[in-house]
Amino acid sequence: MRCCGKGQKSATLWSMKAGNKRVGARLRIILEPDIAIGPGKADVLQGIKETGSIAAAGRRMGMSYKRAWLLVETMNRCFKTPLVETSRGGRRQGGASLTAAGEEVLARYRRMETRTIKAIAKEMRELRRLLRR
Repeated sequence: MRCCGKGQKSATLWSMKAGNKRVGARLRIILEPDIAIGPGKADVLQGIKETGSIAAAGRRMGMSYKRAWLLVETMNRCFKTPLVETSRGGRRQGGASLTAAGEEVLARYRRMETRTIKAIAKEMRELRRLLRR
């Protein structure tokens, strides 16, 4: 299995809003030929951090538990140390949390998103100016 999670639904890095439609760019970081982290994986990590649950993180994104779990397994396999720890125990005792490596990967990705928005803002405005109204 490839580590990039090919075919995943992904969120978008939005830099501006145009009416009721969003326009922007998606940041996808390729670390190795088959290893990447993009908005979908980052949003799953964010959801786990905020909810303590892989299932809840997936639901927030409109993603099945199976798909969210597959992204977590992929990330855990591709990095030196796991990004997500899980605990079993049924309702209320099980859950998931980010490891120190998971926190670091998420924080670094979010910083790259912020820098990307700032870096492309002028060019986005210029591209929009060239559009037919």
